[in-house]
Formats: sequence, C-alpha cells, structure tokens
Amino acid sequence: MDLQFILFFVFGTLAIASASATVLSKNPVVSAMALVFHFCTLACVYFTLNAQFVGALQVLVYAGAIMILVIFVIMLLNLGNEKAFAEKFNYRKGIAIMLGASFIIMLATSFLSKNYITNQMPASSLKNGTVEKIGLDLFTSYIYPFEAIALLLCVAVVGAIILAKKKISH
Repeated sequence: MDLQFILFFVFGTLAIASASATVLSKNPVVSAMALVFHFCTLACVYFTLNAQFVGALQVLVYAGAIMILVIFVIMLLNLGNEKAFAEKFNYRKGIAIMLGASFIIMLATSFLSKNYITNQMPASSLKNGTVEKIGLDLFTSYIYPFEAIALLLCVAVVGAIILAKKKISH
C-alpha cells in the first residue's frame, strides 16, 4: 500500500471521529471546534484524492467563513443552562440508533468484501481536481446551471437590498 492510500484512511477515520464528536458533544463550543476539525480532515481527504481546488475551498469557505458565523451564533445565543434542553429517550433516538447500526453494518460489509481495495487511481484523476478542469467544466458542460445559479443569487441580493431599504425608510 502506498502513502496516499494510508493517509486517505487515516484522514477518513479522523473525519468520522470528529463528526461523531460534533454530534455527541453536549457543549456547543466543543461541538463547533470538532466541526472545524472535521472540515479540515475532509480537506485532507480531498487532497489525497487529488482534488486540490475542492480541498482549498473546503478550508477557506467551510472551516473559515461558515465556522466564524456558527461561533458568533453560539456566542449570541448564550444558551445558559444546557440541562434544560436535555431530552429523555424517545422514538427519534431509537430510529437514529437503528439507522446508525445499519450504516455501520453496511460499512463493515463493504470493507470486508473481497473486491473492495484498489490501490491505483486512474491517471486522469490528477487533472480532475485542478482549477483548470473545474473551470473548463463549469463554462462548457455546465454553463446553463452555472448561469441560472448566478441569476438566482443576483435576484436574492437585489431582493435583500430592497427589503432592507424599505425597513430603513419607515
């Protein structure tokens, strides 16, 4: 096995552990920090898959900008007594436990199957994660969805400005 393959499984395991810590933590600040670590490990997984651009965006957008907003919301909420929010066992927790157990069984069977592990990545994977390839795909194959999203975002910004202007003038 080569180093890239080993690093993929190490970062994948860390990503699963940090996602579990994010969900299972009772303290919202600890949960947010575990989510930052999760975003960084996902970026490392992207780097091992030769998706450099997606990995860099993962760090910049999610671990940077989005997590700043999450931390600010946690600080502004000032939750106080967290024990008041604790729930007793209900049907949702039972369903979640059953779904989690079935997911773990599915992962175990896929890892233990005979045809699972392939160490070789295709030669084209080195070019698929680059900015040039993503830009070429965006502006050739996916130009119509790209422009539709740009138009939708532009309309949303103009609508937000109009709504904010009406509130200020009254």
